[in-house]
Amino acid sequence: MNATIPARAQRRPFKQVDVFTTTPYRGNPLAVVLSGEGLSTESMQHFTNWTNLSECTFVLPPTEAGWADGADYRVRIFCPGRELPFAGHPTLGTCHAWLEAGGVPRDKHIVQECGVGLVKIRHDSARLAFAAPPLIQSGPLDETDLTLIARGLGVGRSDIVAHSWCDNGPNWRGVMLASAEQVLALKPDAALLAGLDVGVVGRRGKVGVVGGQNAGQDTQFEVRAFFPGNNGIAEDPVTGSLNAALAQWLIGAGLAPTTYVAAQGTALQRAGRVHIEQDGDGTIWVGGASVTCIDGQVTL
Repeated sequence: MNATIPARAQRRPFKQVDVFTTTPYRGNPLAVVLSGEGLSTESMQHFTNWTNLSECTFVLPPTEAGWADGADYRVRIFCPGRELPFAGHPTLGTCHAWLEAGGVPRDKHIVQECGVGLVKIRHDSARLAFAAPPLIQSGPLDETDLTLIARGLGVGRSDIVAHSWCDNGPNWRGVMLASAEQVLALKPDAALLAGLDVGVVGRRGKVGVVGGQNAGQDTQFEVRAFFPGNNGIAEDPVTGSLNAALAQWLIGAGLAPTTYVAAQGTALQRAGRVHIEQDGDGTIWVGGASVTCIDGQVTL
């Protein structure tokens, strides 16, 4: 068997981490190759596609400039078909894997270098949290987009009670429905939403339990994320980048308190929990627990 492995291949430490959950297999999985040195972009992309997960990351030493600015490590983030400058659940999952493998931060915050620059990560008790990167585009969506999104979600235009661009790398269009129940009842039309990244949020009411036994009782909002997939449209179990952008919009517009917990993945039988907190200087931290499900080596 070893004869089929290219001579330059080597065994590399590897973890598969479930992010935004304390219960294995109820969050959003991530593959982490903890030693990505010497791998070409093509090799990274090929391995990512092979994992059949939404994202895979490769940990590398910081660049000289990154190290000078305080970076502890550099990460390259891939999804099937392309590299991403930033993504939320890969940021937390990679940091979890790096710390578990013996990584030691140089300062009170862990600093990750990635395509968007440096991202601060803090470690509080059982959770990691990243500082939400600035929005690239914000402000209300145009009416043409809103009409199309409403049709694609199967709701009336009047059911969208608020909306905003939520672009922080991924081009999320954010819409708010009146309730978590409406969000969970959505059955999106893949043809109508083709090519759009749509994030939907709804406020949870005080009465009743949505999404199954005990689901959502610890949360204030329900979130769902729809994006182009191999079969027209896909739904992400738990999305750090979307929740970061939603928090900036909702808190800034007075639609959410400065501290809240969002549920995501309920419709997919997951139990994602995203903890949002705006601190005194205005920084919004996006946090969650992570658990390691697979710990070993891969040959790359």
